[in-house]
Amino acid sequence: MALLQLFEGQIDKISLQKLLFLFTKYQTKPAYDFVPYKFGCYSYSANADLTTMVKKGILSETASYFTSNETTNYFNTLKADDKKLILYVKDQYGKMNANALMKHTYLNFPYWAINSIKVQEILNPEQLKKVNDSRPKNEKTILFTIGYEGISLEEYLNRLLKNDVKILVDVRSNPLSMKYGFSKSQLQRYCESLGIGYVHYPEVGIQSEQRQELNTQADYDKLFAVYCENNLIKTIPSQEKILNLLKEHKRIALTCFEANICQCHRKYLAEAIQNLPNFNYEVKHI
Repeated sequence: MALLQLFEGQIDKISLQKLLFLFTKYQTKPAYDFVPYKFGCYSYSANADLTTMVKKGILSETASYFTSNETTNYFNTLKADDKKLILYVKDQYGKMNANALMKHTYLNFPYWAINSIKVQEILNPEQLKKVNDSRPKNEKTILFTIGYEGISLEEYLNRLLKNDVKILVDVRSNPLSMKYGFSKSQLQRYCESLGIGYVHYPEVGIQSEQRQELNTQADYDKLFAVYCENNLIKTIPSQEKILNLLKEHKRIALTCFEANICQCHRKYLAEAIQNLPNFNYEVKHI
């Protein structure tokens, strides 16, 4: 809102994302994280906040612009450091149009241009090479696991991209989340928008009612002992399907909620897959 205020209440959507990205690059703790999307750096979370403000009438939206409907002085509500940073961003980049901002971010932050549909129009061959060199590439076959607890949707997706994960395997029994971006339909859409496939195997998960009263590591250990005894021996066909996905795509990731691998069933699922015949690959927790 303060950015919009400094730009007389209206900014085109591409420029707003780029200006917000540049602003966060100067912050000690970024307000938003970004992924490499079709026009470069993009924050799904920031866009969700903007969309919510449109629904509440705080902003108006066209196909290309966001416009503020507010008279509140949001700039004055910022912390002193953020005031300095946002003024610096306005001074340094405020006269650039959307194409100039795209070019600037592509040149200075090439990783965020790897999925851009405009990059070949904007950069010359030498500059384009830096973008292509920033694209994560790895041919080694690895079974990854990842939890989304404590990180943003964008940080989560970047971990997948930077590890060149081809398929995300959702192993939650109930793939719903109160956290933005991690319910099944959202997560599938965001993964596929970045070229990452998504599949869901609910049968290898743990029922929600079994996850009550987990207060200590000992509680988790008891839960997983039951999971190994009752679930894993019954879901070998699904485990074999996951192994076949690994063989076909080389780099896949099992995903659930917990950040601590010792408090998530994906650790034991990964170990079960690792113990299947003809598994000769690395397992890595990210």
